[in-house]
Amino acid sequence: MPKVALFNQSGSKVGDIELNDTVFGIEPNKHVMFEAVLMQRASLRQGNHKVKNRSEVRGGGRKPWRQKGTGRARQGSIRSPQWRGGGTVFGPVPRSYSYKLPKKVRRLAIKSALSSKVVEENILVLEALSFDAPKTKEFANVLKGLSVDSKTLVITDGIDENVALSARNIPGVTVVPADGVSVLDVLGHDKLVITKSAVEKVEEVLA
Repeated sequence: MPKVALFNQSGSKVGDIELNDTVFGIEPNKHVMFEAVLMQRASLRQGNHKVKNRSEVRGGGRKPWRQKGTGRARQGSIRSPQWRGGGTVFGPVPRSYSYKLPKKVRRLAIKSALSSKVVEENILVLEALSFDAPKTKEFANVLKGLSVDSKTLVITDGIDENVALSARNIPGVTVVPADGVSVLDVLGHDKLVITKSAVEKVEEVLA
């Protein structure tokens, strides 16, 4: 089982914690992580692109010239696709880009992402994280005590309003609850700070 240091909120080491081997100790599967990130990024796309086809563009109600006898090619509307200002053929219309991967693949992806942070030694486990009131300065001091100065993902066991509000104005810091952590979140941050109770919650779900 992988063993990592356990810190208190002031940044002092208070011991070690053993992580579940089946969640934090597997060999990271890079292809599965790539597929999971691709799926999540696709789901984030708005898909609100829109072009107008020939029935939607303005004008073109009258036939531009008679069918026969002019020597020119027959035309039915000046808003046909071949005309300047005409409709667009096969252009993009509003759609959803989201799709789903199999459940086992998604689970393997998040396990691989968490294990990769352990391999890279970019995971820090906190004994607890709580504030009496939203205080950005106190949260910044916690990160300073842990010697964290890069993009950081903080995982708590649940939604803590004070913690979330305290971190909101710190650039590069994201706070998510344990049941809402995603592969894109984990891989998109350099450091992973997770509370002890959140570790237990993640292991309970994924082990």
